[in-house]
Amino acid sequence: MLALEPERLKNQLATTDPSCGYRATLLWQRQQWADLPDIPYKGVTLTMPAVLWPIFRQNRRLLHDLPALGAAVIQQWAKNRHGVRVLLMVVPHTFGRHLNFNPHLHILVSAGGLRESDDRWVATLRFHRRVLMHMWRYAVITYLRLALEAGLLASDLSANDLKRVFTTQYERWWNIDIASFQSKEHFLRYSGRYVRRPPIAQRRFVKITDREVQFWTKDLKKKQRVITRYSAEEFVVALAQHVLDRYRHAIRYFGLLAPGSKGRTYAGLYVVLGQKKLRRPRRLHWAESLRRDFGVNPLVDSQGRAMSWVGRQKPIEH
Repeated sequence: MLALEPERLKNQLATTDPSCGYRATLLWQRQQWADLPDIPYKGVTLTMPAVLWPIFRQNRRLLHDLPALGAAVIQQWAKNRHGVRVLLMVVPHTFGRHLNFNPHLHILVSAGGLRESDDRWVATLRFHRRVLMHMWRYAVITYLRLALEAGLLASDLSANDLKRVFTTQYERWWNIDIASFQSKEHFLRYSGRYVRRPPIAQRRFVKITDREVQFWTKDLKKKQRVITRYSAEEFVVALAQHVLDRYRHAIRYFGLLAPGSKGRTYAGLYVVLGQKKLRRPRRLHWAESLRRDFGVNPLVDSQGRAMSWVGRQKPIEH
C-alpha cells in the first residue's frame, strides 16, 4: 500500500515521471487521499486559441491570474445554475507536447455541491460544456481588453491589431474538455498525470549530447510518435519558460477547498455527506519515503553498510 491510497496509483506514476516529479506526486496524493471526501469528481480542461499564447508569454503577470479566472467561471456557473459551492483545485500548465508555450488549466472539481440555503449536498451537477466555454471565453477576452485599456499589456502587435485579435477570437469556438470520475481513487489517479508534473517526462528522451536534445512526441494527426530536436541552448530556453515564477504555486485551491473557507466549512461538509474524515497522514522521513517509493535505502552505502552522521568537514584552504 502507498500509505492509504491503492497500490495502482503508484504503478501508473512510476512509468511516467522522473523521480522528483514521481515522489512529489505520491506525497501530494497521499495527503489528498486523507483530505478529500469520497464523492464523484470532474476534470475540466480550459484551453484558449494559439494566437493568444504569445500574449500570456510576454505578460506573465496576467498569466498568474488565469487560475483565479478559471475557478471563478466554474464557481459562478455552479452558483447560477444550481445555487451551490463546489470543491475546486486548479493546476495551471504552460507546456505543450513540443515544450512550446501553451497556457491552459486543468481544473479538478467535485461533481456535486453544497447548497448553503439549506445546508444540503446536491449530489449531481450537470456540467454544460457549451455554457462553460462561453463563460471562460468571455472571462479571458474581457480580462485582456481591460489590461489593454489600462496600458498593462505588452505585445509586438499594435493596440488596434490586438483589439481585432480579441474580437476575432471571441467569435470562435474554444476547446473545453470534461471528464467524469466516480470515486476519489479514480480522481487521484487522473490528477496524478497533471499535479507536480515536470514539463517533460524522463522516458520521452531519446538522445542527449553536448549539442543536441532529442525526445519523442505524439503526433495527433499522424497518430504516431515523431522526434523533436532542439540544440542544447534551444532546449534550455524552451524549458526555462515553463519554470514557475518565484512565490507562485503549482496548485491553487478555491471554493470549499480555499484556505479561508476550508477552516469554516470543511468539518460541516463531512457531516452533511455522512462521512468520517481520515486522519492527516504522518509526515514521512525523507529516507523512509525513498525506501517506500523507490526501493532504495539512501542510508546504506554501496557495500551494504549502514551510514551514520559523523560531522562536517571544514573546507580545504588553498
